[in-house]
Amino acid sequence: MKKITLALSMVLFTVAAAFAQIEKPVTWSYAAKKVSKTEAVLYLKATIDDRWHIYSQNVKDGGPVKTTFAFSPSKDFSLIGKTAEPKAITKYEDTFKMNVSFFEKSVVFTQKVKLNKATTTVKGKVEFMVCNDRQCLPPEEVQFSIPVK
Repeated sequence: MKKITLALSMVLFTVAAAFAQIEKPVTWSYAAKKVSKTEAVLYLKATIDDRWHIYSQNVKDGGPVKTTFAFSPSKDFSLIGKTAEPKAITKYEDTFKMNVSFFEKSVVFTQKVKLNKATTTVKGKVEFMVCNDRQCLPPEEVQFSIPVK
């Protein structure tokens, strides 16, 4: 009897642990491509699980946390303009009582940089919030490091 109770307890804890896993519906990947000796384009790609979405960089105050990129200062490069994004889906969201712009499945943000050195590594962080039709997860910050060769 004790063995059965122990076995059932182990199964119950295993199932509970599986449900308690932290959801990570967004994964980030990065790349860089030199377009000349002195310029490169950084590619920051979010791959988003089905039924989830992340928000545009262009969300008005009072809405969800917008996606924001912060690049660590360096003498090796300088940013050219702002981080670009493709056309977003814009819909009214009852949760925020406003129209919001977001991306589903995947999105690639791009940032041009002027190179002051032949090779460098661009570091920084991205802050974003992910939601589905039932919930929003707390905003998350992810560090990145992109080699430019």
